[in-house]
Amino acid sequence: MFSLANTMIVLFLQIITCFLFTTTASPPHGFTMDLIHRRSNASSSRLSNTQLGSSPYADTVFDNSVYLMKLQVGTPPFEIEAVIDTGSEITWTQCLPCVHCYKQNAPIFDPSKSSTFKEKRCHDHSCPYEVDYFDKTYTKGTLATDTVTIHSTSGEPFVMAETIIGCGRNNSWFRPSFEGFVGLNWGPLSLITQMGGEYPGLMSYCFAGNGTSKINFGTNAIVGGGGVVSTTMFVTTARPGFYYLNLDAVSVGDTRIETLGTPFHALEGNIVIDSGTTLTYFPESYCNLVRQAVEHVVPAVPAADPTGNDLLCYYSNTTEIFPVITMHFSGGADLVLDKYNMFMESYSGGLFCLAIICNNPTQEAIFGNRAQNNFLVGYDSSSLLVSFKPTNCSALWN
Repeated sequence: MFSLANTMIVLFLQIITCFLFTTTASPPHGFTMDLIHRRSNASSSRLSNTQLGSSPYADTVFDNSVYLMKLQVGTPPFEIEAVIDTGSEITWTQCLPCVHCYKQNAPIFDPSKSSTFKEKRCHDHSCPYEVDYFDKTYTKGTLATDTVTIHSTSGEPFVMAETIIGCGRNNSWFRPSFEGFVGLNWGPLSLITQMGGEYPGLMSYCFAGNGTSKINFGTNAIVGGGGVVSTTMFVTTARPGFYYLNLDAVSVGDTRIETLGTPFHALEGNIVIDSGTTLTYFPESYCNLVRQAVEHVVPAVPAADPTGNDLLCYYSNTTEIFPVITMHFSGGADLVLDKYNMFMESYSGGLFCLAIICNNPTQEAIFGNRAQNNFLVGYDSSSLLVSFKPTNCSALWN
């Protein structure tokens, strides 16, 4: 799964224009502020007194290679399970009537049955949106407002009235278990930007290859204590919604491969951390250096990649033959990854592949969700930090 979203420029301008002309900027006390100085249209007046001071959260579910978040849309609440995606902005679900919907296991949301659904208007007509994901999937539809509900530590539902969502009516081949996407980057239409509340830009999740987990917002999302390492997040003018980190080097066993001296080197962000993309992507020249270091220490002959993605694969019945891989992020944030994070076993067993894809240099480098497994990952947009704490995520809330 490769989720980073690319929104067409014309439609992006349509969305922002509609957003700016149909909403009023709130005081800067929302959950997050994006770094191009837009303000969320969500203020604390949208929340009940019982919600202020509490922390929202949602249950998450592992679905093969991505993570789904449970939330409710509309009145009465209609539950959906949508992909947790820090690499895109718009939260959308398939809507009836549907011009071209992919086959979905669960019932599709019917806006006519929600008393709080209201289509957004742009210059006396509906506001179209289109999101094209880098794996060639897409969603097209119209923007609307409706009530979005998740859990809260207060025990009461966390209710977000008049939240801007996408009503997808022309959507390509997503998995039947996907009921949409939850956009969590720091663009103005992302769910976290619209949350409001009294704590700026705090979000954390803990992914594992099995079981259920939670995604937290607000004070409950603060990652602290022993073993925590933090690195700076950056914003770029080219991709202002993405969470960029700076990767200084990768170690394969005792061999450290610096980005310094390669085109991959940067000082203000060279890799996107993305919850919606499964594998890790490096630019080809640097990726080949990492692969060569792996080949040098693995005592086996490489095997053909059955997926066709030119992954580095080996026949083996154990991960013991593989080296420990460490990601060195700026500020001394060294992530020593489990072998599960970096070496994937085939469905039939007996074959392992390095979970790193060599990318075209023009495409984004990505730190994917497989590599983030068994870390409590915290985003703090006000302090511009991403924190990692080694954690047994599958046991954290059991």
